[in-house]
Amino acid sequence: MASSPEIADAPLPDALSGHWVDTRAPRRLRPYLKLARIERPIGWWLLLLPCWWAAGLAAIAAGMPFPNLWHVLLFLIGAIVMRAAGSTFNDIVDRKLDAQVARTRGRPLPSGQVSARAAALFMLGLSLAGLMVLLQFNAFTIAAGIASLGIVAIYPFMKRITNLPQFVLGLAFSWGGLVGWSAVFGRLDAPAYLIYFAAVFWTIGYDTVYAMQDIEDDVIAGIKSSARYFGHYTQQAVGGCYAAAALLAGLATWLAGGGIVAFTGLFLFAAHLAWQVRLIGGADGPTALMLFRSNRNAGLILAAGFALDAAAKAVF
Repeated sequence: MASSPEIADAPLPDALSGHWVDTRAPRRLRPYLKLARIERPIGWWLLLLPCWWAAGLAAIAAGMPFPNLWHVLLFLIGAIVMRAAGSTFNDIVDRKLDAQVARTRGRPLPSGQVSARAAALFMLGLSLAGLMVLLQFNAFTIAAGIASLGIVAIYPFMKRITNLPQFVLGLAFSWGGLVGWSAVFGRLDAPAYLIYFAAVFWTIGYDTVYAMQDIEDDVIAGIKSSARYFGHYTQQAVGGCYAAAALLAGLATWLAGGGIVAFTGLFLFAAHLAWQVRLIGGADGPTALMLFRSNRNAGLILAAGFALDAAAKAVF
């Protein structure tokens, strides 16, 4: 399928307006940058934040004055690269379904800007780069990181067979809650499991909000999603997921030895989630996208609370 320059230049509906990918990047590279979701950075933020949460909790538990900065940087690079690889794989698998949904039919594969073979080679290169990042950690963390690939591999198929593909996405996107802790201790402890499952519930919640944009097209294409499944009870379901996320994060904070600064960050995180839930009822597509994107700020608030608590304990 051939594509015109106009298609290649057109920004995708959920991309940041005026992003450099759409305005200044070489035209030949734009389809690959869009496959990698570079103009939609919220994805790698949401993959990264559980890593930073766990790194902050590990710093508190280990008596460190701040999270390991080398790890923080590696998590950032790894999140960007592996989100790009995972998104490319997802687009390869979903290219026929994407062609039936208004929001996704302009993506590089369904619109013919990139062939499936070229996308597969691109994904392989990204995966090798991600492996190089992973090899900087201890052996336990390397094994844990590799173990996540099984969940990543099955996720694109879940929207065909389950009403809650967001749960499987949560299992994959929250993996940083495990590796962020194991990178410090070389093992997994209760706070790591708790912050991991907190992130799973958080992911189910925010991705349900994201899926609210596509309900009508998903019905036509036969795509399953939690937004379709919850229907008129979406607001209550998201509220329940967010409440579980806050509760589990609180238990993780307590077991890791978090102090008042960490719990203040947790309170502000929960307050942000409550604000989202209040606005969900009757939200249109643009509002749903805005609420979904706001989870970057919610996650950063919690990460900052953990990091500042470690610093406060070191000083006082």
